[in-house]
Amino acid sequence: MPSPPWIPVNDFALATGWLDASQSNERARWYCEQLEEGQILFFQTFPYDFPEHDRQFILSQRWAEARLHKNVSYRPTQDVLRGFSGDEPSLSEMRRVMRSYSAQVIQFLARFLLPYAGRWSLDFASFRPLEEEGRQLPLHKRNDLLHVDAFPSRPTRGSRILRVFTNLHPTKARVWLTTDRFGELAKRFAFEAGLPQLAGGGSFLRRKLLRLGRAFGFPGGDRSPYDRFMLRFHDYLKENSAFQADCPKYKLEFPPLATWLVFSDGVPHAVVSGQFALEQTVLVHPSALVAPQHSPIRVLESLCGCPLSG
Repeated sequence: MPSPPWIPVNDFALATGWLDASQSNERARWYCEQLEEGQILFFQTFPYDFPEHDRQFILSQRWAEARLHKNVSYRPTQDVLRGFSGDEPSLSEMRRVMRSYSAQVIQFLARFLLPYAGRWSLDFASFRPLEEEGRQLPLHKRNDLLHVDAFPSRPTRGSRILRVFTNLHPTKARVWLTTDRFGELAKRFAFEAGLPQLAGGGSFLRRKLLRLGRAFGFPGGDRSPYDRFMLRFHDYLKENSAFQADCPKYKLEFPPLATWLVFSDGVPHAVVSGQFALEQTVLVHPSALVAPQHSPIRVLESLCGCPLSG
């Protein structure tokens, strides 16, 4: 576990960019390496442009559990907003805010994490308006249980899940728990969670069905052995009550308007409390990583002794 629980970024700011431009390439690479090793990068305030009137618009909406499943999602490559219901002017404005937010975050990442720039796939952005504490959700959807991220509908095939979070709440912190990083958990639990079976590729019939699904574009049809294991590991950790109760836990309190970056496939995390969070995800291609040996797919391949991306 890193001590302190995050790395504060003091040499890059929205207004100025890198404080020492001559060191920008070196510093960008160093920050990428820290992320890949399981650190969380912390900004005291927005490192990207997010106008105050956009924040006030979001906070002024009447959010209620019945209006959405879990969050408002925005698909930037399609300009599609989901999970928000309101009149047409409000819907149009919410789409504009999320479109602008997503574009500004990507612009920031391209400057700040230069080794990754253009070597990622742009994934969803989301707004999480509901108070996390006390939510009644099915076990596998609970945010308050420690887990690593995996996407059922969007296989990564070894690309890393980089997420940018911002706490928009004007007065309340967003509180996380973390524990030992992915490498430690994989050594302890990967075999019990089914890594040998998935590494073997499964039955001939299963492999044939997966190939057919991939050919016809069915959800899950493009899942590699790595993707299938990560989905199983996500559920395994949430189902493992002994792990949830007994593992070492570290509390992180992200203050109002703070932004933090994390590879959420490698940093087990749980959201204890908090409301009004923005988030943008990008999938960083394995070839862009500066320390690929720390990536979950490489950790798992070293444990099982065979490739998992095919």
